[in-house]
Amino acid sequence: MPPSAVFATAAPEAGMYESFYLRAVSPDEPLGVWIRCTAQKPASQSPLGAVWCTVFDADEPSPSMHKSSGEPLAVPAGAWIAAGESRIGPGFAEGRTGPASWSLRWSSVEPELRHLGGGLLYRAPIPRTKLTSPAPSATFEGTVRVAARTIELDGWRGMVGHNWGSEHAERWIWLHGICFDEDPEAWLDVAIGRVLIGGRLSPWVANGCLHVAGRRLRLGGLLARGLRVAERPERCALQIPGEGGLTLEAHVEAPPAAIAGWRYSDPDGGSHDVLNCSVAALRLVLRRRGEPAVSLSSEHGAAYELGCREHDHGIAIAPFADG
Repeated sequence: MPPSAVFATAAPEAGMYESFYLRAVSPDEPLGVWIRCTAQKPASQSPLGAVWCTVFDADEPSPSMHKSSGEPLAVPAGAWIAAGESRIGPGFAEGRTGPASWSLRWSSVEPELRHLGGGLLYRAPIPRTKLTSPAPSATFEGTVRVAARTIELDGWRGMVGHNWGSEHAERWIWLHGICFDEDPEAWLDVAIGRVLIGGRLSPWVANGCLHVAGRRLRLGGLLARGLRVAERPERCALQIPGEGGLTLEAHVEAPPAAIAGWRYSDPDGGSHDVLNCSVAALRLVLRRRGEPAVSLSSEHGAAYELGCREHDHGIAIAPFADG
């Protein structure tokens, strides 16, 4: 299913959001970029766009964060979404926000990852957040400029994602991993969330995939048992069940100085704090009964995001209004 601007077909009275985003990381050093175009549509209002750009550099005291809100929104020919001077489309991202600008191209041989599996959950009212990765593993070329700094992306690895819905999950984790030492073509893309149902917080549910040794292995699912989650802004430990009785253990470490703090508005007027590090360290252990364990490690190739309601997490939130 190719991506499309979902907000363009939403009922006028519906409140919803939609975003296309990408992340890319240098294979040689803990330097990464994260770029996002969003549509935010409160109920019975027209959607407006926002453009986000973050540069993560573990050698700097904090991420470089830039955002423009309230931009005119469009779905131009050849692009999935455009806000202001920025657009993201199949194979490219171009734009600017404040002192940050970029011109990027990517290629990918991987088919789209649909985290929720077949079409049923994408049509169902719950979960109220839907997501896919049009390019779960991609190679990037191009340039990102921030003030006087020019960053050349020459064979950087990363991904392109798309999510939309009428409501953010109450609490979520998104984890993407690439640049593994033991298997350079391996990647991990998994979303884990808790939602409010009838005023009660659901257990964690994971959905995603590990690609290793040339195979995609499905992770999680509504009926999966044995999911364990221990999360903090700077680290996370997961045990995720998968297809065929496999278990994936994931351990993430994010340098505190390389965690970006954003505030996301919800269509209903609420908000979440979103803490993201796109140069995190990741260690995976894949276990199957009767087989030797498989270990994968990436020194700085992981993106770890935690979305939460609380504000006492210790990470500074960027002073940008959401829109």
